[in-house]
Amino acid sequence: MPADFDAALAAARDAVAARLAARPRGVSGPLEAASDYALEGGKGLRAFLVLEGARLCGLAPGAALGAAAAIECVHAYSLVHDDLPAMDDDDIRRGRPTVHKAWDEATAILVGDALQALAFEEVLACDAPPERLVALARGLAEAAGARGMVAGQMLDIAAESAVAPMTLADVERIQSHKTGALIVWSATAGAHLAGADPAPFARYGAALGLAFQIADDLLDATGDAAEVGKAVDKDAAAGKATFVSLQGVAAAKGRAEELVEVACNVLSPFGEQAATLREAARFVIARRK
Repeated sequence: MPADFDAALAAARDAVAARLAARPRGVSGPLEAASDYALEGGKGLRAFLVLEGARLCGLAPGAALGAAAAIECVHAYSLVHDDLPAMDDDDIRRGRPTVHKAWDEATAILVGDALQALAFEEVLACDAPPERLVALARGLAEAAGARGMVAGQMLDIAAESAVAPMTLADVERIQSHKTGALIVWSATAGAHLAGADPAPFARYGAALGLAFQIADDLLDATGDAAEVGKAVDKDAAAGKATFVSLQGVAAAKGRAEELVEVACNVLSPFGEQAATLREAARFVIARRK
């Protein structure tokens, strides 16, 4: 990836890490330590999307940093809960023990709860008119909850015991909620904070989110666990319908590449100012973890 994308991604990750490290601390040492652990090691892609969208809409990075921190909190919480034995039952995340393995299940549940609450503190701390902050917080609640990510997770669980075979449209519906909703929120947050039109960013985020999930399915099917940082081949072992199982590796790769082109083309009105966001779309399907 070009150096400017690498630098922007690292800068977003570092800025969010510094902000969250400086947050007011609670009364429980183990809860705070486990929360810090859960926040470490991510790519920071969602935070990057928030900050780049804000930049394209004329905002200074600091004005959207709370939203960038918020989405990383929600993402981390979702991973902690997804890894629990009652959900995906994973022992490794980001190349090290999952939170419930490093601590225990009760701590992991509370870490997720705490990070979700912290996300809304961070959104409401952004520098924007109150009505924009309320709309942004409401949008995050929708994207993370029963009309977004949580709905997608529930649909995914239900699909495991469904009698009728899953179709490609079914898988796309699940993933548009489970993965896509938070990526769309990330892509549009800067526009909402700036009072700009979020529509092109929403189209970009929708294409990017679907490409991201296809890439995840490809990594599960073809990746190396040591490089990916978590268990692989789990979908096939569980007989789970994925983009790869329904389309095959080559067709899934082709579909992801088409979606990346859609995402890049949506940004054409922004010209070269959107070059880094275009590189982000290409990164999504080139990543190895």
